[in-house]
Formats: sequence, structure tokens, C-alpha cells
Amino acid sequence: MSNLLFYNAAILTIDPEYRTYENGFICIQGDRIEAIGPSQAMTDLGDFAAYRKIDCGGKIIMPGMINTHCHMSMMVFRSLADDVPDRLRRYLFPLEARAMNRELAVTGARYAMAELLLGGVTTVYDAYYFEDDIAEAVAASGMRGVLSETVMNTPTPSAAQPYGGIPYTRNFVKKWQGHPRVMPAVNCHALYTNDTEHLRECHRIAADHDVTMCMHVAEMDFEQQKCRDEFGLTPVGYLHQIGILDERFLAAHAINVDDQDIDILADCGVNVSYNAGSNAKSAKGVAPVAKMMAKGIPVSLGTDGPMSGNTIDIVTQLSLVGKIQKLFQNDRSLFPPREILRMATINGAKALRMDHLVGSLERGKRADMVIFETDSVNMSPIYDPSAAIVYSANPSNVWATIVDGEILMENRKLLTLNFESAKQDLLRSCQKIEAIAKTLDREIATHN
Repeated sequence: MSNLLFYNAAILTIDPEYRTYENGFICIQGDRIEAIGPSQAMTDLGDFAAYRKIDCGGKIIMPGMINTHCHMSMMVFRSLADDVPDRLRRYLFPLEARAMNRELAVTGARYAMAELLLGGVTTVYDAYYFEDDIAEAVAASGMRGVLSETVMNTPTPSAAQPYGGIPYTRNFVKKWQGHPRVMPAVNCHALYTNDTEHLRECHRIAADHDVTMCMHVAEMDFEQQKCRDEFGLTPVGYLHQIGILDERFLAAHAINVDDQDIDILADCGVNVSYNAGSNAKSAKGVAPVAKMMAKGIPVSLGTDGPMSGNTIDIVTQLSLVGKIQKLFQNDRSLFPPREILRMATINGAKALRMDHLVGSLERGKRADMVIFETDSVNMSPIYDPSAAIVYSANPSNVWATIVDGEILMENRKLLTLNFESAKQDLLRSCQKIEAIAKTLDREIATHN
């Protein structure tokens, strides 16, 4: 790990004051930000003889982006059955049962991490299967991950028995807690795949170890119906009644929530991951993000799995958030670029309970950051760097991705992952998956 000095850059700190330096510098010692400010202030800090100096030539630096809801290993299924109704139950669950295994999970996750790093994502929340193996891959990549094994009331690819994800989770949390970049978490798939007893047991694990607990919440129409029929409550009302909503809880999606639900989420200190792209593609609805944020709920950004939203970088989500929410509310003034970038960075850090470490560029914080080049045709002119990133940039404009002061991707080249190897492993898996997918397609066509 070397000391780094980046200068001659536009810097978006996304600190509480949203300080922006039109021509600024950032000095990194080891894994932390030592100094940041306007370029003319560099002369007060010495000659930086022991630093690698990088002239950014007008590039834009901002905190690393945080994806607060992803299923990385589903990368192996990307572009399958994009338009199948009720795809989760009719297609995805059967596909996973027939195809997913340890090797495939790692293959998908390795390729997903390449896409994340090339897209400027420095931290990802992942929930899937074989997460101990995924954790090893994340640790080797250098990126930051909050990872959790999925708990369900049926056997899963990594658990032969129903709720086998619970003992797996207990061991997983004990093994990885304390790692500098891999943080274990608890994940119950959803209330329609877990009963009250096991939801409470998972909540106890999260409380005992003070780790994040995540669930898909208020996402599906049939989920709403189940809660009304069985409990006379909304999903949020039910989760509140059984006592598992608190400041550790991260609700993924939260589409079908009413005003009372929003009050509950706010009162309990729950965080929300908004997945604009996957929600729109699946026609599930639009989460009332403006109402949530008005109540003080930190809303962050996720992508869902690459089979749901197809892309898993956060840059692609930025303009979707602004456009969908403005259209949904019929109000162009909502969600200015600065607010959207907060959702992509510091709100993500709050959702994963690490905003004291990352999410903004401030002295003493970990050096997690992303650099955008500004030479491509889509990046000029730039009057407002925040607006340029939200509405003009795409993932290919990410020039460098840095985690804990280590450059993991520079000038579009991955330095800790072998992209060609990851791609070839992914493509080798496709033949088997395609055969299973064709069988599923025939079965679905027969039953239609």
C-alpha cells in the first residue's frame, strides 16, 4: 500500500456541507484520507516526496459508490427470461435448484465484482448462497463487501434442509466478523419464504453480533395479499408487530408501503435500499422515496441481481432515480443531482452502518473513492460536476476505483482481478445453464 496524491481534479466530497473543489487535491496515507482541499493549499503540506503523484487533468473525484442490494452470483443467469411473468416462482427458483452450485456461485460473483469495480462501486451488499466462498473472493479482490447467506423455508443450493441458512449464517458471522473489508450480515429472503419463528431467530443473530439484517420487503403483490389474509397487516406492519424492525434492519425495495408503513420505518430507524432499475423492469411499481426521505429515512441505491436489473453498477441507476421519481411525482424539482449522489454514497454507508468509515471524502475516513474521466464525448461541457455524473456519465467513464487507499482499477484496467479469466469461466458455464433454461422454457410454454 503506497501513499497517493491526486491533484488538479474536481472533487465532490459529499460531506455534510457538500463541499466541492473545482480544482482540488486529495492526499492518502495508507488506507486513510490525510488531507483534502483546494489545490493551492497543497504547498502548505510539504513536497510529497514519498507519494505517488497523479495529475488528474480535470477528472472528477467522488466517494466510491455503494450498492446496497445485489445478488452477485446470479450474473451467470443474466439475460434469461427477462419477460416471464411471476419469474421468481415460475423460473428463478427452479433454475437455481437445477443449476446453482458452489463453483457457479463463485464464477458469477467474480465476474460481478469485475463489473462493480469497473463501474466505480467500492462496497456491495450481497445476499445469495455459498457466501463463505464469495467472501473469500471479495477479500481477494480488495473491494468492500457486506455479505449474507440467504435463509429460506426450503432447501437451497447451499443448504440441504429448510432453514439450513441459519446455522450457516451463525458460522459465517463468527468467521468473518472483524475482517477489515468483509463484513458479515444476516439475510432472510422474504416474509413469504420465512415464518415468524425463524425471522425472530435471524433477528436475534443480528442483534447478538450487532450486524445488519436485510430482507426483501413490500416488493411483491402476492406478499401483500399473504399478509392481509394471514395477519390483517401490511408486510411492514407484520414485521413491526413481530419485533424485528430496528436500526440494523435494511429493507430492500419497499415499493408497496403506505403512509403508516413509512412512519413505522422511520420510527424504528430502518434503512431502505431503492432499486429503481429492477423495479421498473419488472413493473412492480415505484417506491415512494420522496415521502420516505421527508420522514428522515436514509434511502440508498441498489441494483438487485443481474438477472433482475441486468446491470449492477450504480452509475446506471443515477439517472433512473431522478427520471422515474420526477415522473412519478410529476415534479421536475425533486431529486436534484446532489441528493441522488448522496443516495449513492453516504446514504449507502448509513444503510450498511459504516458511514463513520466511508461514504464521503473527509480527513480521517477510509480512502474509498472513484475517479471519472472527462474527455469522452458525453462528458463535455461540464458546468455542474454532480449533474454531469448523474445525467451524462456512464460506467465506461469511470477511470479509477480505489478502496482503502489501494487502486483496484486504473485507466479501465483491473489490477486485482483477472478479467479475461473471470470472463472465460463465466462463458464456460453458459452451455449447461442454457440447456436447463431451454427445458424450463418448454415447461412454462406447456403450462401457459
